[in-house]
Amino acid sequence: MRDLPTFNTILLERKGRLLRLTFNRPDALNAINRELHDELPDALWFAQGDPDSDVLLITGAGRAFSAGGDLDHIAHNAANPHLFDHEARQAKRIVNTLLDIDKPVICRMNGHAVGLGASIALLCDIVFAAERAKIGDPHVGIGLVAGDGGAVIWAQRIGLARAKEYLLTGDLLTASKAAEIGLVNHCLPLDELDNAVDAFCDRLLAGAMGAIRATKVLTNLEIKRLANAVMDAGIAYESVSVRSADHREGIAALREKRKPVFGQG
Repeated sequence: MRDLPTFNTILLERKGRLLRLTFNRPDALNAINRELHDELPDALWFAQGDPDSDVLLITGAGRAFSAGGDLDHIAHNAANPHLFDHEARQAKRIVNTLLDIDKPVICRMNGHAVGLGASIALLCDIVFAAERAKIGDPHVGIGLVAGDGGAVIWAQRIGLARAKEYLLTGDLLTASKAAEIGLVNHCLPLDELDNAVDAFCDRLLAGAMGAIRATKVLTNLEIKRLANAVMDAGIAYESVSVRSADHREGIAALREKRKPVFGQG
């Protein structure tokens, strides 16, 4: 059995043929800083090629799945927008590797999933969400284009009209509402989440894995086609918005706990 790689912000664990990937910044609600953003594609790449697992489970430590971008990290990128070019390449790696993994990928959404955190959750094959969790992609709320995956996956789960509504407003949905409209698969009380996730993973692990994997690959072909068509443009648009006055205003408003005043470009 291959040794598991170690990371500072991600924990990898095996339980039989199940590989568990946990975002491990609980004190920051697993917000995605530069280090987590860099470590995640490497962790996913390992999971993709790991011969000792058949199912990948993704979750967060503590109270959140992932609260989205770390505010200090976002502000640093806004002040140094050339750094976003590196981040853009990593965002593409995250999306493409998630879609390339042929083994089933299950999301245990134990708490809020926001921004890129929401995209990661929704790019999983099956999402089990705790009923008190919320999910949304509020890029526009800080003057950013939702270019790192949201434009790819939301419409695939809930249709274009609903996807536009939530991406253009940045509104967060409760887990129950997300389950009602098909954005996530299941909404459960937190104390029932583990049993439901474990039972589903065990069912997959007891199945005909060759057929399951090939079916997963087949159902991802259209999403991969869309990702290949959309991601370069999405990252380019987001890169422009990183340099905008509206984005700087969005960050300032967050820090000052006030409503942003947009319209500055």
